[in-house]
Amino acid sequence: MGVHAFQEHVGGLSWVMDDSMRRTSHALLDDGGGVWLIDPVEDPAAMERVQALGTPVAVLQLLDRHNRDCSALADRLAIPLHRLPRSLPQSPFEVISVIQWRRWREIALYWRERDLLVVAEAVGTAPLFALGGAVGVHPVLRVAPPRALEGLTPLVLLVGHGPALQSDAAEGLRVALERSRSDIPRLLLSLPAAIRQRL
Repeated sequence: MGVHAFQEHVGGLSWVMDDSMRRTSHALLDDGGGVWLIDPVEDPAAMERVQALGTPVAVLQLLDRHNRDCSALADRLAIPLHRLPRSLPQSPFEVISVIQWRRWREIALYWRERDLLVVAEAVGTAPLFALGGAVGVHPVLRVAPPRALEGLTPLVLLVGHGPALQSDAAEGLRVALERSRSDIPRLLLSLPAAIRQRL
């Protein structure tokens, strides 16, 4: 299993893994040449491109269960691991608390200077999330979509599952939240195929 696709965008670089859930990682380049690794899945080709992008300064884990290769990569690169930080004062990011449940804790990052939003799990662009649209709410959150994301107007949306949304991201996010409940029947119809794909 390797990288399915690389994407360059206003924030830096993302890579989507070639697996059923389209796990996606991000390397965001700040104005000082520092690279912030977001929920990374380590891959040799991806790491080569990250090193060419700039100097890694930290690994950020945005979802409690998105361990992925966060700890191992932080150790190997000798940089800090920030797991679900409440704030990141030395970074360009604003931290948004998305979900604070006992079994699901998640934050998002908003980079206002670049109009860029990073969401780990609450919304995604992978097929099981998007259901044929640009972006959709996580299946488990359909009944109670994440209100913390309402009113945000990013130009670019980066997610933990699926490719970056680099146009009409604000509208895509608005529609995803608005249609979260009404799309439940479509979600139920799509589940058998999604389960077969993962087996």
